[in-house]
Amino acid sequence: MAEIIDGKKISTLIQDEVATEIEQLKKDGLIPYLSVILVGDNPASSIYVKMKEKACKKVGISSETIKFEKSISEQELLQKIDTLNKDPNVHGILVQLPLPSHIHEDVVIEKVIPEKDVDGFHPINLGRLVAGSDKCFYPATPYGIVELLSRYNIHTEGKHAVIVGRSNVVGKPLGLLLLKKTSKGNATVTYCHSRTNNISAITKTADILIAAMGRAEFIKKDMVKSGVIIIDVGINRVEDPTQKRGYRLVGDVDFEQVSKVASLITPVPGGVGPMTIAMLLKNTIFAAKRNL
Repeated sequence: MAEIIDGKKISTLIQDEVATEIEQLKKDGLIPYLSVILVGDNPASSIYVKMKEKACKKVGISSETIKFEKSISEQELLQKIDTLNKDPNVHGILVQLPLPSHIHEDVVIEKVIPEKDVDGFHPINLGRLVAGSDKCFYPATPYGIVELLSRYNIHTEGKHAVIVGRSNVVGKPLGLLLLKKTSKGNATVTYCHSRTNNISAITKTADILIAAMGRAEFIKKDMVKSGVIIIDVGINRVEDPTQKRGYRLVGDVDFEQVSKVASLITPVPGGVGPMTIAMLLKNTIFAAKRNL
């Protein structure tokens, strides 16, 4: 049976480290400040934002949540971002995704200046990541996954990491981080996605398998080799009449079956999710220190 990779425990350790660093920054007269923009009333987005607010308060980061109705125009939203871009007291800006359909996400992402893009989604930050630069923000979820592997002493050098998923938020930047010439990288990376032929033939070769496809329990026991390390990024709702709320949350991996052959595995929830917030806090500190 696989050992559980406890993202909650590691994220708590990182938050404690962040809090200690912020105490020192405050002595130097610097208080990191994060502005979060929430558009509409998407339940999942509202929950994520509240979790981020709570984490910021815990470690000593000053934060504000700016809420807009779903009907806000794209131009109004861009004007607000421009105001935050110019505010020297704001170190980090985060626009919670997804946005309403009438607003172009790529336009909004590019409006946040790279120096305050703590989500790491701006093309300039992604481009710097491609170039192997350390002077950029890493997207929080991939950043959290790499840190989680490191904290569990999982050596990636020379290992075959298979990423199932190719999004700009997780899949693509994660592969770039694992390729970096660092102690937390130097892996051989293969990408798979929804159009990959005979996908199981590839996933079976993985030493480290990262599932970020957004399909409930897609990765089955017969798709992985014995001893594989599993990182499950997915979070999906599946109907379950035995639950009071009528559903349960599952990942992109069939946890019950795959955990019987894997050596280590992240649970859902409690695995990658908490790490995403922890690394957002680290990015906010990075932004504030750059301001010095």
